[in-house]
Amino acid sequence: MLGVHGRKPAAVVIEPVARMLVKAGISPNTVTTLGTLGACAAALYFIPTGHLFAAAIIIGLVTAVDMVDGTMARLCGGGTTFGATLDASCDRITDGAVFAAIVWWIVSAQQGERHQLVAALIVLVTSQVISYVKARAEAGGLEIVGGLVERPERLIIGLTGLGLEGLGVPHVLSIALWVLAVGSAVTVVQRMLMASKSPNANEIVAAPHGANESPVM
Repeated sequence: MLGVHGRKPAAVVIEPVARMLVKAGISPNTVTTLGTLGACAAALYFIPTGHLFAAAIIIGLVTAVDMVDGTMARLCGGGTTFGATLDASCDRITDGAVFAAIVWWIVSAQQGERHQLVAALIVLVTSQVISYVKARAEAGGLEIVGGLVERPERLIIGLTGLGLEGLGVPHVLSIALWVLAVGSAVTVVQRMLMASKSPNANEIVAAPHGANESPVM
């Protein structure tokens, strides 16, 4: 939801930063790559070692780059197909690193909280499926717009729960993870329904390469 409606208010802050980086001769793809490396490094160092509040702040700041690089591409006259592919792939890597690091911390530091582990694993898997459904559907000409829990919601809820847990607020990470687990599962279903109701949903597609070939004896 925020992915659709939240960019315009944020542009007041993001656009000046993007203009500064463009003037400095830095490419959007460089910003995307560095942002991903920074977020992954912060997640995989700070979360497993129990520095949850620091992890939430640093990852939150670094992942804001996700809006900066897109604005930079627009200011440069438009993004490229490779740039869009790189951006989407880096988003998946960052999400995977953050929630894998949370799983790591739960296993190593929270032995008794198995329900947290279940929720974190559900989020880890469904976060990738949500994005894959959209990518695969759009590659087939189907329209997918929005959903209950998109990437901005996932990061805001997850990092807020992580940060408050680091400040000693009880049960808050469990609540955040279960909200995301349920919301993400609902979003997968939402996107599948969107794909099924798209005008092109029932078009016949070619069989995969080799599917009609006789088996080799």
